[in-house]
Amino acid sequence: MKKLEKQSIFNCVFIGICFLFLIPLSTNAQDYMIGADLSFMKEAEDKGFEFKENGIAKPGYELFKEHGYNWVRLRLFHSPTTLPNSLEYTIEMAKEAKKQGFKFLLDNHYSDTWADPAKQYIPKAWEGKSQQELEEAVFEYTQTTMMAFREAGVFPDMVQVGNEISNGMLWPNGKLPENWDNLAGLIQAGIKGVNASCGDLACPKIMIHIDKGGDLDFTKYFFDKIDAYGIEFDLIGQSYYPWWHGSLLDLRACLNFTAETYDKDVVLVEVAYNYKPQEYKDKKAPFPETPQGQKEFLEEVNQIILNIPNNRGKGIFWWEAAAPNKSFSSRTYFENDGNALPVISVFDKFTRH
Repeated sequence: MKKLEKQSIFNCVFIGICFLFLIPLSTNAQDYMIGADLSFMKEAEDKGFEFKENGIAKPGYELFKEHGYNWVRLRLFHSPTTLPNSLEYTIEMAKEAKKQGFKFLLDNHYSDTWADPAKQYIPKAWEGKSQQELEEAVFEYTQTTMMAFREAGVFPDMVQVGNEISNGMLWPNGKLPENWDNLAGLIQAGIKGVNASCGDLACPKIMIHIDKGGDLDFTKYFFDKIDAYGIEFDLIGQSYYPWWHGSLLDLRACLNFTAETYDKDVVLVEVAYNYKPQEYKDKKAPFPETPQGQKEFLEEVNQIILNIPNNRGKGIFWWEAAAPNKSFSSRTYFENDGNALPVISVFDKFTRH
């Protein structure tokens, strides 16, 4: 009997030690960002679209909350004409998110429409401004919009100064590679605008976001430059879409290098995969473009984030998880009839007791 008891104790200790080495020590449900960009969700619900699970309709935020999501990312355009993401719309979305207990990442595009590596259109209201005038406009606009969030009781917990700014922002003034001085001034103006809005509240964390999740060489070039200009920020954000940004091995190498080199927390702030054939019709896919393949993709990517050295991997955000009837809807978490796909349950095992 004593021999069996000793063996049992040994087994328990051994298993406990294994868990310590398998799970990052500082990673817990409160610190880890389980997020989604839900910027189109309100538009869909306002038009009568119902998000469902097992055929039962539920408010979108409630559905994500039930599956362990604790952060929402919301996009802000300056003066949109065809897209819904105005200041007023974003404040309303943030109010509901905060009511449901989500933390809020503000994705500031500094444009009237999409800003990404292929285009960074200057807002119409700022056309013709000199570099100095443009920096002043960025500061004033950032401070004013941030104060509007604060006064509405939905002050962001984190702010992106620009979206996917690998090729700069606010073109032509801040276009790269020729205008690094201008870009640095614009980024710093945005950061100052955030910090000037805080009052007696804790200032949001600042993220700088590029779209090179699998490109170590470019990431090094970009953040070496950011460091050289003395730009102070808190987190490095990356986008990763495997059909554009390389293999999972490329992603792991880039994110690990980033965390070790720049002593910053790292967030995969945009990631997505299709649940039906879209990007890999004519070439071999890393995962099947099926509901199960989509889920397996997120599981694998999440493990890469969890295993970033020094516990610097702080979270992951799926891009537009609730955007029906769009050209990219095959990347969402929901079928055309509104029913949730298996991918929505990836974090259940981490967050449910």
